[in-house]
Amino acid sequence: IALTTDVNPRYCYLFPKEGAKLAVAEAARKVALTGAKPLAVTNCQNHGNPMKPEVYWGFRESVLGLKEACEAFSTPVTGGNVSFYNEDGETAIYPTPTIGMVGSMDDVSKSVAAGFRESGNSVILLGETKDELGGSEYLYTAHGLVAGRPPRFNADAEKRLIKLLIDAAHASLMVSAHDCAEGGIGAALAESCLINSVGASIDLNDANRDCLAFYKLLFSESTARAIIEVKPENAALLQGMARREGV
Repeated sequence: IALTTDVNPRYCYLFPKEGAKLAVAEAARKVALTGAKPLAVTNCQNHGNPMKPEVYWGFRESVLGLKEACEAFSTPVTGGNVSFYNEDGETAIYPTPTIGMVGSMDDVSKSVAAGFRESGNSVILLGETKDELGGSEYLYTAHGLVAGRPPRFNADAEKRLIKLLIDAAHASLMVSAHDCAEGGIGAALAESCLINSVGASIDLNDANRDCLAFYKLLFSESTARAIIEVKPENAALLQGMARREGV
């Protein structure tokens, strides 16, 4: 089995419904990165005082977003809990619909872990990077801002990527895999290098189809993306699979 928990409270503060959908999508993506098929979710809805209209609205929108995303991924909600009155008397926490997701795979020997493993391998970015810095780690860390519209939820793109990741894992094509979420490509690459102390030399020119400014290319948090490590002799095969899946 594969297990993960995910949520980005900044997304949920800016756009509760979309934030909940993005939490489900990130969880499904992370499960698939291991080679497992996403199966079901539980959730912990954390909010402030529901007697306040804006808090109740955020809760309602989070539940609706959870419903839409779970229907899109065919991952039923098996249970969960709701925690209200999370505030200091005046200021409520951000809406935080934490998602726990479980998945399974038949052959655990083909499971894929995060973190670059070997020198000489190729690193491939799967998915499309757009100008999406709303609610991002970059805006918060570099400018102290929680603002803008979060990345767009794209169920079709996520499902295409998930199928590709599962198929590639079952074919033993991926040496390691890491999702792009908070912090974008920059954070995902840094984490991939730190896990096993294996560095990488990266050329992002091919990834910049929309001619984004470099900081946007590095730190955009566009969804349905992953960074994978493959042996050089398998790179063309995996790229061909990606094209067939529309990734």
